[in-house]
Amino acid sequence: MRLTEEQIQTIRRLAHELGGPQARVRVFGSRLDDSARGGDLDLMLELDSAVEHPAMLAARMSAQVSRTLGGRKVDVLISAPNLARLPIHDSAYAHGQLL
Repeated sequence: MRLTEEQIQTIRRLAHELGGPQARVRVFGSRLDDSARGGDLDLMLELDSAVEHPAMLAARMSAQVSRTLGGRKVDVLISAPNLARLPIHDSAYAHGQLL
């Protein structure tokens, strides 16, 4: 995985600040390939409770993580009981890695 331990800790901290203490965050996509270069960071924020404004939560998480990574593009997917589960969620669960 092409993230430093410091970056991982920061992403976890932001996930807990924005999603609550039970929030988990999973990295998926090209950042898992150690031989690749560049690319955006794909994250899935996993929540055990319903989310009232998922788009706002995803945007806030994306912006805050992007700032900590020097402006790198960050895509955030939200997984919560009240949200539809799409094929991208299945892929993130199957191939992603929990931080």
